[in-house]
Amino acid sequence: MIKNQWYAVLPSKAVPEGKVIGARRLGQNLALFRDKEGNVGCVADKCTHRGAALSIGKVVNGCLQCPFHGLQFDVNGKCTFVPADGRAATADQSRFNVKNLPVREHCGIIYVWYGDEKNMTEDVPFFDDEIDGTWAYSELEDHWNSHYSRCIENQLDVVHLPFVHRTTIGRGNKTVVNGPKIEFIPAGLITSADNSVDEGQSPKPASECEIKKTYLKFLFPNIWLNHISDKMKVMIYFAPVDAENTILYIRFYSKVAGAKPIDHIVAQLGKAGNKIIERQDKRVVITQQPKASTLMSGENLLAGDRPIIEYRQIREELKKR
Repeated sequence: MIKNQWYAVLPSKAVPEGKVIGARRLGQNLALFRDKEGNVGCVADKCTHRGAALSIGKVVNGCLQCPFHGLQFDVNGKCTFVPADGRAATADQSRFNVKNLPVREHCGIIYVWYGDEKNMTEDVPFFDDEIDGTWAYSELEDHWNSHYSRCIENQLDVVHLPFVHRTTIGRGNKTVVNGPKIEFIPAGLITSADNSVDEGQSPKPASECEIKKTYLKFLFPNIWLNHISDKMKVMIYFAPVDAENTILYIRFYSKVAGAKPIDHIVAQLGKAGNKIIERQDKRVVITQQPKASTLMSGENLLAGDRPIIEYRQIREELKKR
């Protein structure tokens, strides 16, 4: 994991008011809930009193109540009430505070801060220059038995298209990989496939390629966008579960019709297409060994793997920081 980053981990709708939701993310068991104002709290799923799972508790007056002995915690993990001590208690109850992860919500996504709070930034990674509230979208969720780095690399991989997706987005047998060209942006990179049919020619170098209108954009640590057109986009956030598991949240955005009710229908059709393509990827990626990728992996990489190489290099630099 890269420290001091905002990780997209859940859709906002997954944490409704009045409910406690248990989720394993970033290698930790977490409990999420909302206070009276609708703010999300994310705390360690273990009561500091006797170790019970807080995720099977309930929300009482905007606080998370432990199911075992009724201790209550606010969205910052502060213990606000110990029933056994009574409401008249004056003793310091801070020893019961539970660890919390800072939370932000943006565009229907819950982000949690992984790292030191003193280094916490205000802005979360999202494609605000590409997507706003005028778009309709559908969302698909799927669990992959793979490290999130492998899942991300798959979405930057232009070499696999004619093989893994030969019946869908890789049709045409364009096996020669030109470039690909890469552009670096703040906190990420942009690239696009420029493959061609093998007619005996040598691949073009990246310097002779260009970023096409259909391009891929990635922002660290875990959010990706496929710009299909000005009116259709696919976005994925790769929620890290632990060292060997990731949940992909795949959104199909549409503004084809310019009318949200119709675009919602288009988005649902896009969701069906996303599922087919995503399952083609999943079948292969979950077999990769080792589960997590590294910069010095021992893999024999190709020139066409440059987006993956750049991803690994940036990731390694961020981890060292």
